[in-house]
Amino acid sequence: MTPNLPLDAILAAAIFAACKHQGHVRKDEHASPYITHPLSVAREIYTTVKVDDPPILIAAILHDTLEDTKTTQDELRLHFGEDVLSIVLEVTDDKSLSKERRKQLQVIHAPMLSYAARIIKLADKLVNCRDILHSPPTDWTLVRRQEYIQWSADVLAQVRGANPPLEAAFDKMAAQAEAELDFTLQPFDTVNQRPWGPKGSIPSP
Repeated sequence: MTPNLPLDAILAAAIFAACKHQGHVRKDEHASPYITHPLSVAREIYTTVKVDDPPILIAAILHDTLEDTKTTQDELRLHFGEDVLSIVLEVTDDKSLSKERRKQLQVIHAPMLSYAARIIKLADKLVNCRDILHSPPTDWTLVRRQEYIQWSADVLAQVRGANPPLEAAFDKMAAQAEAELDFTLQPFDTVNQRPWGPKGSIPSP
């Protein structure tokens, strides 16, 4: 652990997230506790990227709290500050929109993200895709798994250059996914042929 890294603040974020996600589980066959996901994202950032910026690591741990729990912006601001709240807001989807619209907006908005949000977005996609490759939701078809990884690759294409180590880790996972799931990732310049393409036509919810 880097000497100047505030371990107390990071552990406080982990405890906060664990409480907020209490009772939530992942969709894998073991129904893993949901808190394993944001912790894995933060760990990926720290170990693969060697990023030890406290707001990024704390925001990574908290990145799903606004989207998936009853956590308020005021709570995050009070406990973790404006910088962390700002990053979390950048990576939070509007759950009032349809799933396809949210996917489309992630592709559209990715180039506008700050560096901190890009790092979290990259790590989040990498961790999710690894889970879908190695321990997928029990009710997901092969096609759904393929489409999720393709969508993640499309989002990543919009932020390439943000962090080469994370991108290399994603590319390694993607190559394994292509082999094991028997498909070929399509280049980003064909993204509008997919439902989540920026120019796609998605009905309003």
